[in-house]
Amino acid sequence: MMRTQTLCCIKNNRRVKWSLIGAKIALLFVAIVVLGSCKSAVVPTFSAQQQPLSPNYGNVETWAILPDSYPENLKHWQTNTTGLDADIFYIYPTLNIEKKDLRWNVPVTDSIQNIKVIDKAVYFQASAFLNTGKLYVPYYRQAHLRSYTKYENGGKEALSLAYSDVKEAFKTYLEKYNNGRPIIIASHSQGTTHAIRLLKEFFDGKPLQNKLVAAYLPGIAIKKNEFQHIKMMTNPAQTGGFVSWNTFKKRHYPKTYKEWFKGAEVSNPVDWDGSKESELSDHKGFLFTNDKIYKQALKVYVKDGILWISLPHFPYRLLVLGKKRYHAGDINLFWEDIRENASLRVESYLKKQMISENKN
Repeated sequence: MMRTQTLCCIKNNRRVKWSLIGAKIALLFVAIVVLGSCKSAVVPTFSAQQQPLSPNYGNVETWAILPDSYPENLKHWQTNTTGLDADIFYIYPTLNIEKKDLRWNVPVTDSIQNIKVIDKAVYFQASAFLNTGKLYVPYYRQAHLRSYTKYENGGKEALSLAYSDVKEAFKTYLEKYNNGRPIIIASHSQGTTHAIRLLKEFFDGKPLQNKLVAAYLPGIAIKKNEFQHIKMMTNPAQTGGFVSWNTFKKRHYPKTYKEWFKGAEVSNPVDWDGSKESELSDHKGFLFTNDKIYKQALKVYVKDGILWISLPHFPYRLLVLGKKRYHAGDINLFWEDIRENASLRVESYLKKQMISENKN
């Protein structure tokens, strides 16, 4: 009897044990299905997704920056408040890069993205132009980062929607604010994608090209002969053209080099003179995240379609030791170089205008 009871207990324990194992397997299966479904969350097609409302650029709330409303953290970069004879129309880069965000376009009322516009894009990029002219920065329904990798599957439409805002903002700027003043177009990354279209539509071979001081277009490869009449500038005082570059670590070629970059136009954002290299002593300074400017910190090497830089010489160089792509730093790596150059080009533009007026 004892043995029979013992065998029954063993069998019952085994049943319980296998039941527990079975339950765990079932739970594990459910977890895998749930996690798998999360990972494979499908982004809605562009047409199936309701798009954010169009902004009205007659309202000041749709502008991140207007000349009379600079945020306090931006004002300390402004050392010149008089004689600002040009306007800067700045188009910020892609700031919505979260994979979990399934939106194709961001509404201009998105407070999280708008803080990024002010505290990141404007502060570290557009700030380089503060002492050159009056700054105008419209919010726009920026396209998600995936728009570039999924260009044929919704990205093209998302980028076109974003550009439609930039275009409307620029039209409002011309009608309401410009008053015939010289213009600098400044942009980065997605902003440059839109700036290229803007230049073609409003400036390239059109009367408004006479008002173009310069276009600073880093962050997107620009093909040779992209424009019919707007040429790449190869002199630091040259006006009416554009400059562009995409920054990488010295000796690094990105995987997309042949597809995206090879053969593209590349400027030297230190010397601005078409030279293939610059020395440490030529570098005017880059703006780091600690709000300090580090001078004579890097060399540049102009290659076929991309710009190489040496490892920056500054106290925190170990932080960028393994970095190969400097896309996010395309502007602030050359912040002081751009600041001085933009002022030089405006000065040169105004001198040419004065000479032309005196002749007439």
